[in-house]
Amino acid sequence: MEKNKILLVDGMALLFRGFFATAFRGNFMKTSEGIPTNGIYQFLRYFLDAVDMYEPSHVICCWDMGSKTFRNEIYPDYKANREAPPEELVPQFDLIKEVVEAFNIPNVGLENYEADDCIGTLARLFQADHEIIILTGDQDMLQLVDENIHVSIMRKGQGNYELFTRENFFEKKGIYPHQVVDMKALMGDSADNYPGVKGIGEKTALRLIKEYQSIEGLLANTDQLTKGIRTKLETDLEMLHISRELAEIKCDVPVSCELETAQKRFDRTKIEPKLESLEFKNLDRMLAISAK
Repeated sequence: MEKNKILLVDGMALLFRGFFATAFRGNFMKTSEGIPTNGIYQFLRYFLDAVDMYEPSHVICCWDMGSKTFRNEIYPDYKANREAPPEELVPQFDLIKEVVEAFNIPNVGLENYEADDCIGTLARLFQADHEIIILTGDQDMLQLVDENIHVSIMRKGQGNYELFTRENFFEKKGIYPHQVVDMKALMGDSADNYPGVKGIGEKTALRLIKEYQSIEGLLANTDQLTKGIRTKLETDLEMLHISRELAEIKCDVPVSCELETAQKRFDRTKIEPKLESLEFKNLDRMLAISAK
């Protein structure tokens, strides 16, 4: 079997990043009917740049489907600190999926789960026979790095990516991909609004995971810990386990995608009318990349 290169795109990460990269200057780019399009335009710039760089044979785009997931049942305050999306972004949620469809790319998402879970599931599904690159700005995805699964984290500026692979991960992070979840369980995640163990920050979490390898290893050796760390763990033991459950990307959710439908076959005659309907200018570069 020929080994394909599959690009799994974290749609929400690209759309939000694209929106806020331009919105802070008040540049919402609107159609003559007043529909904002700045997030979509920037999404396409990021996306096509990554396609140009990584040259995938197949592309799949994953999305969150609503703000509540099974994680809110585990911990009701999960992501409760997030404000409602800006009104200029709301109409772009559906429009971007139409644009992605115009590129003949499958949109994948499942209610009650996050895009991360869909990406994790698809990555594991295709991992044995293909090379996977996950395009995201979300550090949580680093836990998925494995044999044939690479994570490309978008850095500041156009075309600036940091690629994490199984070979370079330890050198970059000082831990292994499977330890990322335990580290997040200890330190919590302010962006996702779960606390981990109060009083344990990133540096301490990293030191503890390096020394004891895992949460299990840590809890089996509490007699070796300082009184302060031991007390923090005992006080927040339940939250430690809850935080680990929240941090872990589920890789067995009921989603699938026929690889045949994800083959990169951009059709200018389909793409051009869609982008023109959004009144985008300077389409030549976008369409030139999409023609490759």
